[in-house]
Amino acid sequence: MLFDSTVRKELARSFGLAFVVILTIVVTMLLVRSLGMAAKGTVAPQHVLLSLGYLTLTQLPLMLGLSLFVAVVMSLGRMYKESEMTVWFASGLGLTRFARPVLTMASPVLVVVLVLLTIVSPWSNDSSAQLRAQFEQRSDLSRVAPGQFQTSSDGTRVFFIERDPADEAAARNVFIMNNTEHLESVTTSARGALQYKDNQRVLVLDHGQRNDVDQRNGDKSVARFQQYQVVVDEEVMRVGGTLPPKARPTMDLLLERTPQGDGELAFRFGMALACVNLVLLGIGISATNPRRASNWNLLFALLAFIVYYNLTTLSQTWVVGNKVKLGPALFALHGGAFLVALLLMLWREQGARVGAPRSGVLPAPPQNPGYAETVFVAPPAGMVIAPASMSSSTPGVPT
Repeated sequence: MLFDSTVRKELARSFGLAFVVILTIVVTMLLVRSLGMAAKGTVAPQHVLLSLGYLTLTQLPLMLGLSLFVAVVMSLGRMYKESEMTVWFASGLGLTRFARPVLTMASPVLVVVLVLLTIVSPWSNDSSAQLRAQFEQRSDLSRVAPGQFQTSSDGTRVFFIERDPADEAAARNVFIMNNTEHLESVTTSARGALQYKDNQRVLVLDHGQRNDVDQRNGDKSVARFQQYQVVVDEEVMRVGGTLPPKARPTMDLLLERTPQGDGELAFRFGMALACVNLVLLGIGISATNPRRASNWNLLFALLAFIVYYNLTTLSQTWVVGNKVKLGPALFALHGGAFLVALLLMLWREQGARVGAPRSGVLPAPPQNPGYAETVFVAPPAGMVIAPASMSSSTPGVPT
């Protein structure tokens, strides 16, 4: 049908434009966040792009839902401004009739959002957590940037090294400052190398010296050595902790019904339902007056999106706190949002139908007009009607 294809094409163009703009903004923000994590030592510098990819996949469902919402509001709002809606309404189409082409166009995107929320996002969060854990489990020496002072993970040691370009596990001009409760020591060496001994990672230093200062009495000692060993990692293989709920598969959360898992399910399924409700809500919000110079419906749409998203996260918090169960939380919030969207569409449709016929046929003229009608009656035979310009007082003369 011409109507359905026209609406779908308009929505597809607007969706592509909105998604490109939103993706550019979000990726830029995530890139700044990834660089900040690398600067703080949470992520390895060489893994910045990989971390950016994981973060983008996590935020992709939110970006797709927002792009759909903005596309519906922009497309239908433009049709209102250019009086295309007036033509469709005069043709006998109501506002609720737009739900079918809009949902038809949005259905593939909604399926992608559901897959991302239930499958891809948990895997992305898990991979990102493993990436950070692997970097945290690296030795203190491997975390040191060449030519920079850096503190160890426990804050008791400060390193300064120069990497050996021929061997990644070796270092040159090593400086190590170790500060314990009663002893402060400074160790320098011309060369060092990493070795594994007894399930420990050991830094073996060659040709250096160590200066110790006892903090209790101020005694100092200097020791020169040909070889010196420093443990830089207590345990090479560490046991990984329990995965957070956002990094666990959806099926595992469904099988293990815990408050934390139900809270994560409330967010995942809630965001999928929110995308559907936002598409329907955009049909009602897009209505505008074509004679109005300014268009505030897009601002109202963004405000509605922010409020809806915050309510979704708030419902997740309530489920985690065991204040409400998973089913009632989903039904109360998203069922209420669906009812609001439906009532808004019906209200807008009733307003559009005032003065616009449903069948497209012009209405009959009123029976009692507000002006006086002049009725002409044929004069009787033998009478002559004098013109209006005649000065005779008699209206007619008999023949």
